Amino acid sequence: MRHKRSLVGAISALILVLTAGVTAGSAQAAAPLDQGGAGQVLRVPAAPAGAAVASAQGLAAVSPSVSPSVRSEHVAPGGTFSCLGGELCAAVWDPTTSNWEIFHFYTCNRYYLSNWANTGYYWDNQTGNPTSTFYGQSGNVIKTFKPFDGDRDQDWNSVWSIRNC
Repeated sequence: MRHKRSLVGAISALILVLTAGVTAGSAQAAAPLDQGGAGQVLRVPAAPAGAAVASAQGLAAVSPSVSPSVRSEHVAPGGTFSCLGGELCAAVWDPTTSNWEIFHFYTCNRYYLSNWANTGYYWDNQTGNPTSTFYGQSGNVIKTFKPFDGDRDQDWNSVWSIRNC
């Protein structure tokens, strides 16, 4: 009897492990449904003025981040990236890599920014005509906007959070 329970237990454990592996793998790899080929290929500008001076002076550098986290990528000055359909994309200079860090906001949420400084850019390639909002330190509305073509300059020093819907 003990042998049968051990065999049943081992088979059950194996099924759980296999199911968990498939579920975890597909959840991490799955892209949102409407993030298909409707992307815009965009080009980031040259490095911001003073970026080389700050690195040469050995000033403490911290990477920009977002909470909750979103997909991001680093792009060299003058390089290209894709802002997919359904995304609000934002570029901020990352002094730790001397590249632009592109954040891809997709899921409707309010995102809190850390270490976003100086002038950067944003592109709104969202679908369904949502209204996005940039907020200041006290929660004050800095600007609201709808999806548009092209890019917009933004002083990130004053932006403390973003709501993309």
